Amino acid sequence: MFGFNFDRRTLYILIGILVILSLLSYGTGGIIDLLLSIPAVLLAITVHEFGHALAAYKLGDDTAYRQGRLSLNPFEHVDPLGLAMLLFAHIGWGKPVQVDPRNYNRNISVEKADAIVSFAGPLMNFITAIIFALIYCAIIRFAGAAFFISNIGQIIIAIIVYIITMNIGLGVFNLIPLPPLDGSKIFLPILPYNAKSWFIEHEQMFYFLFLIIWITGIAGRLISPIIGEMTSWILNLAMTIFGLR
Repeated sequence: MFGFNFDRRTLYILIGILVILSLLSYGTGGIIDLLLSIPAVLLAITVHEFGHALAAYKLGDDTAYRQGRLSLNPFEHVDPLGLAMLLFAHIGWGKPVQVDPRNYNRNISVEKADAIVSFAGPLMNFITAIIFALIYCAIIRFAGAAFFISNIGQIIIAIIVYIITMNIGLGVFNLIPLPPLDGSKIFLPILPYNAKSWFIEHEQMFYFLFLIIWITGIAGRLISPIIGEMTSWILNLAMTIFGLR
């Protein structure tokens, strides 16, 4: 994922330790919140990777289609390590969709096609967030008071809120213009030639930079205000549509 030869068995052991320590530190409420967030995490990863696969297929590359990745089945897209990191560290990933640029339509450059395929993942996350914001507001508009005070109603609302925030968070995070994130390929075509050449030549350095801002939590602090603003905008849009404002 990151361009380094990590021993995945060692990584799984470390993640297992992280999971155990996290669960030990959670109270009952924390464990319930964790369980309620699982559907949101699975959906966010699934639509993100499906977006990549669909865009590549539309641009002429059927690699992901032949590998069964043009699917909304979570088991086709979930990377266990990335899933655990998303659940417990709130920054994770899915199983990367493989593409073969040689199959892209010839009426578009490989660079632009890669940018479109890369942007399709975050775009699907934002579309999913909007859909569930509309569902959330529809429930507020039409469901009775009894629904909101019932256990099943509270569970459904909590899951929907997690889906909205998780999709926005994953989408925004992947727009950071550093490899291995989607943003590095999205913004590459708009760079001047010299800047683009320098970026590609020093790509390994940017991998290290990404690891630093990820591990130190700087990435989370940088994107949290953006996530908050996007969440507010999407919810306000949905509320306006349903006449709740």
